[in-house]
Amino acid sequence: MNDESLLRYSRHIMLDAIDIAGQERLLAGHALVIGAGGLGSPVALYLAAAGVGRLTLADADRVDLTNLQRQIAHGEADVGRNKAESAAAAVQRLNPHCEVRPLGHHLEGEALDAAVAEADVVLDCTDRFASRYAINRACLAAGRPLVSGAAIRFSGQLAVFDPRRADSPCYACLYPPEAGEEEELRCAESGVAGPLVGVIGTFQALEAVKLLSGAGHVHQGLSTFDGLRGEWRRFNIARDPACPDCGGR
Repeated sequence: MNDESLLRYSRHIMLDAIDIAGQERLLAGHALVIGAGGLGSPVALYLAAAGVGRLTLADADRVDLTNLQRQIAHGEADVGRNKAESAAAAVQRLNPHCEVRPLGHHLEGEALDAAVAEADVVLDCTDRFASRYAINRACLAAGRPLVSGAAIRFSGQLAVFDPRRADSPCYACLYPPEAGEEEELRCAESGVAGPLVGVIGTFQALEAVKLLSGAGHVHQGLSTFDGLRGEWRRFNIARDPACPDCGGR
């Protein structure tokens, strides 16, 4: 790091858990953020501000006026623009030293597998169960840690799945595919409190910073947040030996 970087990231370097070595790992790190909306906006901005060296942002959707109540990487001038490109521009304004690559198409199949394999950590910021299961399988195949977030109405949740750990469950252990199909029908018709996605998205970014820098202990289990009550709850998640995605690992 040069003098400018030492000054820019000095508040990280002052932390014993990160220090210079951890900040250098962040600068060398590569995060794949799938979804550049409500969750992906704070994730991308905080990872860029934290000094993550490379960000890949994937989203096929375009910015809509209804998004602006919560998707803070976008503004009115971005309405109609691809979300990955809009978020990438916001990242560059925040930290021009961050190398950001927008992917303005839906990641699936071999393209998803390749993007996951190139990254050091994957952050699932999508709102579709089909995408979440596909991302989960790609992370299992590539051995990449997955930071999964979700937010709806006034409720949010976060879980970290790390296939590098033999005892780690996966997303399908938590939500069997048949349960996800039923839930998705309800989510499509629901609203969401704007700041809630910021709470969960910044939690995702924090876990990614820890994974990349080596700081602290990575989150275990499932954390849920009730925004109306301001209450967090944490649940242990056991790996399901009959899981269709990871049961045979």
